Amino acid sequence: MNSRAPLSVGRVTFFGRHRGEVNCSAFSPDGQTLLTASEDGYLYGWETKSGQLLWRLGGHTGPVKFCCFSPDGYLFASSSSDRTIHLWDLSRAECLWVLKGHQRSVETLIFSPDSRQLASGGWDKQVMLWEVQSGHKLRHLEGHHDSIQSSDFSPNANCLATGSWDSTVRIWDLRVGTPAVFHQELEGHSGNISCLCYSLSGLLIKVWDYNTGKCLETLKVRPVAAAPSEGSRKDFRTWSLVLCFWQGFLDVAHTCAFTRQGKLLVSGAAI
Repeated sequence: MNSRAPLSVGRVTFFGRHRGEVNCSAFSPDGQTLLTASEDGYLYGWETKSGQLLWRLGGHTGPVKFCCFSPDGYLFASSSSDRTIHLWDLSRAECLWVLKGHQRSVETLIFSPDSRQLASGGWDKQVMLWEVQSGHKLRHLEGHHDSIQSSDFSPNANCLATGSWDSTVRIWDLRVGTPAVFHQELEGHSGNISCLCYSLSGLLIKVWDYNTGKCLETLKVRPVAAAPSEGSRKDFRTWSLVLCFWQGFLDVAHTCAFTRQGKLLVSGAAI
């Protein structure tokens, strides 16, 4: 990897009104709104620039484990240990659908690139695909042997990658009809897989070539976020990997996320 000058990083805004650990954070596509999910059972919306609290949303009956925005910027989703997923309208901060079907805590969510589908996974070892417009469940994918903690759609939306505490990554081919959904299993981790993501060229971290299933490189990181650089987006090594090593937290940093433009980074901690 090419050497670079040290990053100049300063704390821009402090978001400190949570009443429990911050489990997840996400920026809206335009970077104007920050979403945080807390152990206190609430979902928080913030104005990114000023740090002003826009809303504090209830509805879940347990800790909020995950949150994410739809790529088109109209919706966001949250999941909880109460086994439900809530779909929200961003402009009104109003719940549109409560998705039920998981039997245990829902730990990960991801919208498809066209914002039409939502994938979820959790402690029941199940992957579920939902139609966003109606809230109906489309598919139920089985195969992992332990909790599913991370997920991501491929850039062309043909595949879904899921990472599990069974130490495997599975690539699900969504072009094949239910129930015979083909999946490829990527092995090589020796511990729990808590985070994964595709690059725009289709590589995963632990760095896998998802076409061949070959592990290209091992990076020991947790948590991880990627910011686009000035270079070609076709090469994974032109992306900046940022680890939560900066000082300032008094406890474990659970989450970090970049804005789409790569200029702002948010990180959340237990305290």
